Amino acid sequence: MKPKLITLLISVMLFLTSLVAGIAAHSAGLVKIKDLTIYSNELFYSSFPSVVRRPNGELLVAFRRAPDRRIYGDGVLTHTDADSQLVLVRSRDSGETWTQTPSLIFAHPFGGSQDPCMVQLRDGSILCTSYGWAPVGKEFAGKLKDVVNLNGFVFMGGYLLRSTDGGNSWQQPIIPPALPFANVLNHLGQIAPVANRGAMCEGRDGRLFWAVANGDVHNPDKTSVYLMTSTNRGLNWNYSCPIATHEKIAFNETSLFETPKGELVAFLRTENFNDHTCVARSTDGGKSFAPWQDAGFQGHPHYALRLPDQRVLLIYGYRHPPFGVRARILDAECKDLDAKEIIIRADGGNGDVGYPWATMLSKKRLLVVYYLNQANGPRYIAGTILGLE
Repeated sequence: MKPKLITLLISVMLFLTSLVAGIAAHSAGLVKIKDLTIYSNELFYSSFPSVVRRPNGELLVAFRRAPDRRIYGDGVLTHTDADSQLVLVRSRDSGETWTQTPSLIFAHPFGGSQDPCMVQLRDGSILCTSYGWAPVGKEFAGKLKDVVNLNGFVFMGGYLLRSTDGGNSWQQPIIPPALPFANVLNHLGQIAPVANRGAMCEGRDGRLFWAVANGDVHNPDKTSVYLMTSTNRGLNWNYSCPIATHEKIAFNETSLFETPKGELVAFLRTENFNDHTCVARSTDGGKSFAPWQDAGFQGHPHYALRLPDQRVLLIYGYRHPPFGVRARILDAECKDLDAKEIIIRADGGNGDVGYPWATMLSKKRLLVVYYLNQANGPRYIAGTILGLE
């Protein structure tokens, strides 16, 4: 088949999938207004975004950026890279245009950082959680005991950053404690601080709730999720209780949401469970969680956004054909998990897509951000503007 014809067919397919996604969104009470490219550079692997909207309307999108190693001819993309940094771009016109040169949030001196997850607190400050991998080399990493070794990268554990000036500058990292029963050592031979990818939430009583993942050093892939809390805006953290554990199923990347009744809802990514979404709920302010439940659909990881009418937009990556981003509109207490599924994007090139985050733009418009690729091309930060009917 001629190259021009192949290009035409791909364009037609992308148009049709976009059209189908728009129809699906419309039928569920949303109108798909348009898709956006927020940041794209073929030299970089850009992924794992989060977004906040400042009180003045300015949008900040943070993401992890690393060299696209395929430019060196090895043809391999991985989530561990010595040069991965946390960066952000801005929009002052509700997402229509974005700064072209990302500003640096943080470059870890010992290795690559992952998944900048921002939360904007009521006082206007921004917390950003991350974690990292130290490139110690395969031979040396193999000699270290009680570490998580991923192809010569050793897990460093998590940290938090704070900005009090709208993301223009960031204070020195806050190193959280380890879980009391953790046994994984980091690159410095210390028990690794807690970490996770997902949205923490600020409760109505001012406490911060953070779901963190933990694996046993003898079975690092078998992770469970636990709750950490802070009473001083993230400066100090205390262990509270388990959120979800199982002898065979692994739980990891988890976002938290507080309902109008004050219940904490954890939306959990799973492994060894056919990628099913799971949900756990606390009705006692984070002292304990009821047994987790299978939500009955595939998706990972998740973000929950409160809509102006108190309903909740739950968005999640969809890493099965057709690859992309999907959503459901739940009731205010997040109990109707069988709500109609909405297709936001279905034109991803493979399963290396998703990780959505969202914010309201106005009472009638919202922005969903995520990363995407077409035909296994450069990974880039994309977005979709949706309207509420």
